[in-house]
Amino acid sequence: MMRKKQQSKASNIPSPQTLKKTLKNTAMSIRKRSLLKIIVIGDSGVGKTSLMNQYVHKKFTHQYKATIGADFSTKEIQIDDKLVTLQIWDTAGQERFHSLGAAFYRGADCCVLVFDVNLLRSFETLQNWHAEFLKQADPVNPESFPFVLIGNKVDVNYGRSQAVPEMTVKDWCASRGNIPYYETSAKEDYNVDHAFTSIARIALAYEHDHGQDIWPDQEIPSYCDLPRIPESLSGVEQQRGGCAC
Repeated sequence: MMRKKQQSKASNIPSPQTLKKTLKNTAMSIRKRSLLKIIVIGDSGVGKTSLMNQYVHKKFTHQYKATIGADFSTKEIQIDDKLVTLQIWDTAGQERFHSLGAAFYRGADCCVLVFDVNLLRSFETLQNWHAEFLKQADPVNPESFPFVLIGNKVDVNYGRSQAVPEMTVKDWCASRGNIPYYETSAKEDYNVDHAFTSIARIALAYEHDHGQDIWPDQEIPSYCDLPRIPESLSGVEQQRGGCAC
């Protein structure tokens, strides 16, 4: 009986070849894991928070809550053979918080510009958001820094109330280095996953080309070396009426 127990115990010990393979796979997994910081900006009420919540949590609410300062969520995905942790920063659209931009934008791998396809004003201010981000983030090479444009709320009135012609949007993107453009509906979960997967690929390519850091599994930071923001300005929301779609 004692001999059988010893044999059974010994059979549970992995062979040197199995152990070597396991360690090799673990090491490869660690080496291929990236942290990507994505900044989402645009006017208040265009649906930035709703897009992030739909993509990360598969949730949508009709109640509009204006983000104060900034907040972020994380989501882990796999792109080809690489594990990627997306750190998606949802920033306030109100003008009084623009001065906080430098604190939140630093270290970004991609910037997502969002406008409401039904509000011309939210499209017209995109140039200001674009310029302000480059000024405050101060990337090494502004010409090559990746931007992605999202036109949200295409579900409103079945798409019949769009105030910005698609050709106008495409011309705007072409004049700024062919910025990729996606139309979405956070409310209906239309094209949201596809847009953010493309954003992740674009950010990953930028990270690879510019030699950004790759973090081991146990070392992925929560704030990516950002300075502390007063609690009253970070991760707090102010409730308002209306729809956040």
